[in-house]
Amino acid sequence: MNASGVVAPDGYERLIIGDAVVVARVAAAAGFRAALLAAPSLHDWAAAMPGAEPFQGRATAWGVRLPGGAIDVVVRHGRRGGLLATVRGDRFVWPGRAPWELEASLRLQEAGVRTPDVVGFALYPAGPGFCRCDVATRRLPAGAEFPITWASADERSRGEIIVAVGTLLRDLRSAGARHADLNAKNLYLGREGGRWHAWVLDVDRVRFGAPDDVDVGAQNLARLDRSIRKLRERGGLAVDDASLERLRALATEHA
Repeated sequence: MNASGVVAPDGYERLIIGDAVVVARVAAAAGFRAALLAAPSLHDWAAAMPGAEPFQGRATAWGVRLPGGAIDVVVRHGRRGGLLATVRGDRFVWPGRAPWELEASLRLQEAGVRTPDVVGFALYPAGPGFCRCDVATRRLPAGAEFPITWASADERSRGEIIVAVGTLLRDLRSAGARHADLNAKNLYLGREGGRWHAWVLDVDRVRFGAPDDVDVGAQNLARLDRSIRKLRERGGLAVDDASLERLRALATEHA
């Protein structure tokens, strides 16, 4: 098995399970092993579990509990977007994006940015130089993507949600984290400790520069603003201009 380019950060183990190369948190390694001994892939195992909760996205992800422990995860299968999706589908040049997603998530968390904890990933050979992948992230508090949360929120909650998103944007700027695809649908909103919080998703698209870079903050804000306005124009997101101005003020605070 080719495991080149796949390393285990501190607190993680690298495992070879059948044809799969796995990197998982030490506490989750036994659960990954049990799942992959019971099914061809982690995603197949999750989809077949009784009570698995489906999450719709580019492909269905599954909310499950790993075997032998109390770690609740969401397991998704990596798929390409854009033009390459028609050519390669779910195949990536080895080792794909999963190792970077893990590294980026750890760097973001260390910098105080809320993002799902990557519990582990599994890579499967898919022809010479290619792989398929599954990624398991820790379940977040009950919530939903920004558009869904906003649509069901009252006026007071919407004000709190704008504060949560503005805080996240400031935290990304402070970390020097530029998100190439920051849009309304990869912001997750949930309540924790009696307050609304925002988490950033799809962090395999994040690249890092200098901490507290004003240009990074401006680019992230511009991408999110365009996304919200586009959804509003299509009639799918009723965010008023006052809320967008409040978001801009919060995101650029102390820049």
